[in-house]
Amino acid sequence: MNAKLVLENGLVFRGTSFGAEAEITGEVVFNTSITGYQEILSDPSYCGQIVTMTNPLIGNTGVNDDDRESGRPRVAAFVVREYFDFYSNHRARGSLGDWLREAGIPAIQGIDTRMLTRTIRQTGAMKAILSVGDVDDAELLLRARNSPGMEGLDLTREVTCKEPYAWDDLDATPYALPAVDVDPTQTSQRHHVVVYDFGVKWNILRRLRAHGCRLTVVPAATPASEVLRMNPDGIFLSNGPGDPGAVQYAIRSIGELLGKKPIFGICLGHQLLALALGGKTYKLKFGHRGGNHPVKNLLTNEIEITSQNHGFAVDPDSLDRAQIEITHVNLNDGTNEGFRHLNLPVFSVQYHPEASPGPHDSDYLFREFLRLLREQAAVPAS
Repeated sequence: MNAKLVLENGLVFRGTSFGAEAEITGEVVFNTSITGYQEILSDPSYCGQIVTMTNPLIGNTGVNDDDRESGRPRVAAFVVREYFDFYSNHRARGSLGDWLREAGIPAIQGIDTRMLTRTIRQTGAMKAILSVGDVDDAELLLRARNSPGMEGLDLTREVTCKEPYAWDDLDATPYALPAVDVDPTQTSQRHHVVVYDFGVKWNILRRLRAHGCRLTVVPAATPASEVLRMNPDGIFLSNGPGDPGAVQYAIRSIGELLGKKPIFGICLGHQLLALALGGKTYKLKFGHRGGNHPVKNLLTNEIEITSQNHGFAVDPDSLDRAQIEITHVNLNDGTNEGFRHLNLPVFSVQYHPEASPGPHDSDYLFREFLRLLREQAAVPAS
């Protein structure tokens, strides 16, 4: 069937559908990863976004049971230059198109994704609508312009879990990174970590589990008092979608947890932690999304190639530099990629050390979290 992608600036891209017969609005963004479309599509951080892949050929490896980062695709819609339906891969269990149709996700192929990406880079991420069928262009443009923007939007409530649960799964594929200094098959895990689910990726949970943690995942709105009653050894703040400034309930809870337990945040968790510490966030022009972003670790002067997916950033000038040290910076545009508290066992990064997809340069950050947990456990109770 025919399909259209209409941007709020009036540009219309015409192609054909390979997903669900549906119409959806969202923020149109682009991802520069060469591989890993299944992980990208199932990452809850993409909730509310129409994702464009800059890699021109998508679908040739199908979909499988191992590469999901949540239970289903979470993007609003999907945009590619050329979709390949005749997949070929020894792990494949079906086609990408069938997977999207089963989840009700519309997708379009056959458009000039290079032009679309250049437009987003020049103009910025925009509201858009993807429609399957022959709806009038002017009507679609009106719907796109009247749709909600990403600023001020709390999407965490759409992706967080409904009830607390324990996570015990490991990455059992041949491609799994090894556990560092523990036997993850032992039932007596050393540290209990409460994970705030703002849209957590499964590979974050797998990496924490591989480092010997016992995990309890809780909904995003869980009060700090309830978390403290669980008496965890540490607290993890997950990735997630939307505007961090709109998640006030999480900011309050994090503020109440500061100084009580070691805290590690990733992506949205990094932004929420900054806000809880009195900092500010702002919306990036077109965001960082891909598996090839260079980040400098200012503590070691080493460069990491990182996996990223965010549309907001922390303003480093808004942080109290008497208490907070900037630890990581993006080498493409100089934006903040990490900080740590100088007096509390608290640190966070903007990017994704668990990868999926992407390089594993930053997996050491999980070991750093474990070090904080061990140090805190060694401190005598007051």
